Amino acid sequence: MSKIVVIGANHAGTAALNTILDNYKGNEVVAFDSNSNISFLGCGMALWIGKQISGPEGLFYSNKEKLEGKGARIYMETPVEDIDYEKKVVHARGKDGKEYHESFDKLILATGSVPIVPKIEGIDLKNVQLVKLYQNAEEVIEKLKDESIKDVVVVGAGYIGVELAEAFVRCGKEVTIIDCVETCLSGYYDKDFTDIMRDNLKAHGVKLAFGETVQKMEGSGRVEKVITDKGEHKADMVIMAIGFRPNTALGGNHLELFRNGAFLVDKYQETSVKGVYAIGDCATVYDNSVQEVNYIALASNAVRSGIVAAHNSCGKDLESVGVQGSNGISIWGVNMLSTGLTLTKAAKLGIQAAAVDYEDLQKPAFIEKNNQKVKIRIVYDKESRVVLGAQMTSEYDISMGLHMFSLAIQEKVTIDKLKLVDLFFLPHFNQPYSYIALAAQKAE
Repeated sequence: MSKIVVIGANHAGTAALNTILDNYKGNEVVAFDSNSNISFLGCGMALWIGKQISGPEGLFYSNKEKLEGKGARIYMETPVEDIDYEKKVVHARGKDGKEYHESFDKLILATGSVPIVPKIEGIDLKNVQLVKLYQNAEEVIEKLKDESIKDVVVVGAGYIGVELAEAFVRCGKEVTIIDCVETCLSGYYDKDFTDIMRDNLKAHGVKLAFGETVQKMEGSGRVEKVITDKGEHKADMVIMAIGFRPNTALGGNHLELFRNGAFLVDKYQETSVKGVYAIGDCATVYDNSVQEVNYIALASNAVRSGIVAAHNSCGKDLESVGVQGSNGISIWGVNMLSTGLTLTKAAKLGIQAAAVDYEDLQKPAFIEKNNQKVKIRIVYDKESRVVLGAQMTSEYDISMGLHMFSLAIQEKVTIDKLKLVDLFFLPHFNQPYSYIALAAQKAE
């Protein structure tokens, strides 16, 4: 039996703790977290802010009591200050000033990520908000009760920024979204798809300031306007949603890092120091779409990495199968999903890729209700014919279709095998010849 210390108890850390406690009895398990809560589903934050759910209670799936009930010792609001990797000791300090010094046999780092905060004038003005933690969302909701807050500017047009833009419109605010690139969701979709979401945002009254770079914020006490390289935008509140960086300060100079500063791990989630594992947003993943190490921060990746590290820390060899970066978004009923590489991203990586597009109804035309159009793109390698990525959009819930493409990328399935793939048919659900197969048929 071992003494296992876990630093960080959100998605990755909670997955690791539950896996150890449920499957390997007799280990001494200790966890530290700097926050006051565990397992907050930040992906539901925009739903809470936008009043699409009644409250935050369902956004938590674990807590200190549940984990301690399984036998762990959990120290909340107790940030780790230093790790002695040679002596194998973790040094932490509680909010009351009490010091903790915990030795370990195995260490799991689940330190997550932190918001990127640009060093620009006005960043410290009142009502310039970050959005990651439960407390961040709670603070935004409380401030929105102030009726003088009418104009909200969201900086960053990735998933979080777009979701929050919808949330603030639902709260009756005038919303502007700013991004330095010329579209939204550019990291996940090609232009044909980002244009669909762009038009969706415009149709619901969101002012789009794409291709603009924020230079500073101005205001007397609280923010009043955002200044970009192309103009200015009125703002009573600004949401900074430009991304996150891995939180790896506790690695010091001891652990090897990836090019973006994440802990570099192998397929067992082990770092460059034996017996020290890293999971979730602070660590790398193996990206099957490019067949190499990459950084893809998603809650789904965090959970799987936590499970892998937990088993390996307890002596069972378990290798990660890698990831594809599968993701999705739903804004005012427009559902978009992607996995693997876009055609744009493949070109930037120097991959000779091609794409096929197809549009059709989800079900046979005689189904007159709840039968929406579907648009699909499959990206594949021109030479090997292996599927590299897929993008899908519809007002219908087509999310299950993306799982097949994710598995296809993982298993190196060629686009030719999709042409006659066995997909069931019933008019209540789909067409006799699936748009997935029909799209594949278009591949040259």
